[in-house]
Amino acid sequence: SPPMTRHERQRTSPGNRASIASAAARLMAEDGITDYHHAKKKAARQLGLPEHTAFPDNAEVEAELRAYRSLYQGEEHEELISLLRHTALELLDLLADFNPYLTGSVLDGTAGEHSGIDILVFADSAKEVEIFLLNRGIDVDHVEVRNERVEAVLRMETDTADADLIIMPPNMERVSLKHHDGRPRDRIRADALRALLKE
Repeated sequence: SPPMTRHERQRTSPGNRASIASAAARLMAEDGITDYHHAKKKAARQLGLPEHTAFPDNAEVEAELRAYRSLYQGEEHEELISLLRHTALELLDLLADFNPYLTGSVLDGTAGEHSGIDILVFADSAKEVEIFLLNRGIDVDHVEVRNERVEAVLRMETDTADADLIIMPPNMERVSLKHHDGRPRDRIRADALRALLKE
C-alpha cells in the first residue's frame, strides 16, 4: 500500500486523539456541554483539525473529564456529585414501585452543574408513571426519545438538577444496556446507592 500522506497521518495520530480528548473534557467541565460527540466535534474545530479526524472514544474523554474535575474542581465537584446522588436516592425511593435504577453521569461521577440525573424505570407504560407522579403533584415534560427500546423519557425538576426518567418495558430489565461504544452501562439500585453514599 502507498505510504500515508502527511494529512492522513495527521488524521489518525494518537496525539490528536489525546488532544481532542482533553479539549473535549475541558469543554464539558467548563462550558457544561453534556453530549460527548458535540464536545469532541467542537474540540477538533478549536484545535484546527480537519473534519474527518479520528475522534477518541467516549471512554477516553470520560477519563480526561474525571482527571480534569479532580484536578481543578476537587472538593467542590465531590460535593456536587454527593448532592446529585442524594437527590437521585430520593427519586429511587419515590419510584420504588417501578424498579428504578440510577445510571449515567451522576453514577459514574463525571456529572457537572449542567448535568441531569438519569433514572432507568421499568414499567408497563409511561402513562402509569406519569399518573403516579401527577398524583403526587409532580409535573413532567416529555423529552425526545433517542433509542427505539425506550418507551418515553419524562423530565422532572428537582432542587438540584433536572431528572430524566427513562422508561423501558419490564422485559428490558434483564438486558444489559450498552453505551454507543459498546461498554456496558452501569446502573445501581437504591440500596447500592445508599451504601455508596456512606463510603
